[in-house]
Amino acid sequence: MAGFDGLLDLIPVGDIAKQFGIPESVAESAIEQIIPAVVGGLAANAETDSGAKSLEKALVQHEGKVAKGKVKVENIDTADGGKIVSHVFGAKTQDVAAAVADANSSSDVTKDLIAQLLPVVAPIIIGFIANQFLGQKTAAPAAEAAPAASSSGGIGDLLGGLLGSQGGQQIIGSVLGGLLGGGTK
Repeated sequence: MAGFDGLLDLIPVGDIAKQFGIPESVAESAIEQIIPAVVGGLAANAETDSGAKSLEKALVQHEGKVAKGKVKVENIDTADGGKIVSHVFGAKTQDVAAAVADANSSSDVTKDLIAQLLPVVAPIIIGFIANQFLGQKTAAPAAEAAPAASSSGGIGDLLGGLLGSQGGQQIIGSVLGGLLGGGTK
């Protein structure tokens, strides 16, 4: 399974930087913080049976929307991204944006920038996870016969693998843990 770097490679950082009129280094720094925040939010939601079922449904809807290679910024459905962000963080979206910005060492990465980038990056993250998770289920058909509660471990394992790399644990554990109801397991 491709991890954090594989996901980051899909995101058109340079094009996003141009779209928002910011230096590429600022866009990359913000996106590197957004990825574990969104994945951590998904992981927190997937800790319950209903949350895991909801996430699986979303993954099915987004499977195949992210192809191999970089995503084109003009193909990103930011309206869908807004729905994803709203579902993942709910009323805490602005608090999460502030926490992610505060965790970043660059003063150019602000709460407002994070809030603007979340709906751009979220559909790519969901599409990537959908391809990874549903690809695993295709490779292991017996897992599909298992009840949803068992399959949430598969989602949890996948999300945990993404969080386990490049500072994901720090962002979720210390920065977002209280906002999302406890952080990582």
